[in-house]
Amino acid sequence: MTYFSKHWRAIAQYLSGGFALALITFICFQLRLSLTTATFLYLIVVVLLSLRGSFIASAIVSFVAVGLLDYYFAPPIFSLSAAHPADVVTIIAFLTTSAVITRLVSRVRELMQEKLRQSEAYLAEAQRLSHTGSFGWKVSTGEILWSEETLRIFQYGPSTKPTVELVLQRVHPEDTPLVRQTIERASHDKKDFKVEHRLLMPDGFVKYVHVVVHAERDRSGEPWFVGAVMDVTERRRADEALRKAHANLARVTRLTTMGELAASIAHEVNQPLAAVVTNANACLRWLDRESPDLDEARDAVRGIISDANRGSDVITRIRGLLKQEQPSKARSNINEVVRETIALARVDLQGTVLQTELASSLPDVTGDRVLLQQVLLNLTMNAIEAMKPVTDRSRLLRIHTKDYDGHAVLVAVQDSGVGFNSKQIEQIFETFYTTKPDGLGMGLSICRSIIEGYGGRLWAEPNGGPGATFQFTLPIESGGTA
Repeated sequence: MTYFSKHWRAIAQYLSGGFALALITFICFQLRLSLTTATFLYLIVVVLLSLRGSFIASAIVSFVAVGLLDYYFAPPIFSLSAAHPADVVTIIAFLTTSAVITRLVSRVRELMQEKLRQSEAYLAEAQRLSHTGSFGWKVSTGEILWSEETLRIFQYGPSTKPTVELVLQRVHPEDTPLVRQTIERASHDKKDFKVEHRLLMPDGFVKYVHVVVHAERDRSGEPWFVGAVMDVTERRRADEALRKAHANLARVTRLTTMGELAASIAHEVNQPLAAVVTNANACLRWLDRESPDLDEARDAVRGIISDANRGSDVITRIRGLLKQEQPSKARSNINEVVRETIALARVDLQGTVLQTELASSLPDVTGDRVLLQQVLLNLTMNAIEAMKPVTDRSRLLRIHTKDYDGHAVLVAVQDSGVGFNSKQIEQIFETFYTTKPDGLGMGLSICRSIIEGYGGRLWAEPNGGPGATFQFTLPIESGGTA
């Protein structure tokens, strides 16, 4: 408040107090009211003026009121003397009461102002500590009020008059269209909104701010907004640093397990390599005959090419896993995947009774065919190895597929092997945990990662009898049936 506005306010208080006293004096004198009644009405004026004005203004009005009481209402009237002691006591009581009330009201106002200053100081400190500024924006006039912390965030001086254009001057050029669009939409819709964007400071430093705004209406119905602007630069930079740290840690972890993974890769490509050798030997036998059987030899060579390509595909997919590439979202026929996997494991299945129950007309699933074959082949080989110690019963391997609640396809691999206890159900999927003497404990962990990467789930359950069942679900792809 300026020097002149303070004085005009004081003059207005004097004039309003004087006018009220004059009006009450005129009415009371015309109605010939008693000194007591006039005193009571004057006291109301003093109290009201004390609530609205200063202590000095109230004190001056009180002394003027004493003179008016003595001159117009205390006999003899039209004189500044009082003939009756009771009238003197009444005037003194009025002066004392008005002085006490004026002082009490003034003290209460001082305490309230002090509390308000403390609250403002606490609020300013809280905003500074939390890097959160506040502001108000009246849409019709474009008037903006903002706190000291908001000024600090935008790096403007305390004497700067805030405007929308000044705000936009600090917005990062790449985010300016977004902020302009948000402001224009808010001006039109008069609804709450929030936006996160960057600020580009004059020194080139980039800040990140999160703005939350609530729409209100004043007493006249005019829309205005009250909001908070939070400097989230430190949080954003910390999140980015944490993300990079996680990425680096994941990469280091992958690199440190390369030795173990090399053996796992060798295991994965063992089947294609064994098939290549088998087909190559068969080809030689067909060619070594007195009359070479060229048709059979050609079929063997085609098998060699197919198995070699499959081994190359396996290596490519595993390299993709190491590089954290997104898995291919191809459509696959799960029944065909099962049949191809069985063909790949035909040598290892010797001595095992295989039963397949493949549901017809199954929808296609989301998943790369080669990766899904590797998952199913891993589960199949695990089942075969789990049944190797069995000598007192048939080694039964059952693979079946079926619809799963209309939203997914379920594939189950059930064996009659040694099984596992309930405590091992989750441990067997942990990296480096294995129940095999020569196992690495990576196969099931990689299988679960592949299935979950396609939005599915892989889990294990002990059978009611001997053995265990490993099963997984995959979401169906729209269109196409098996």
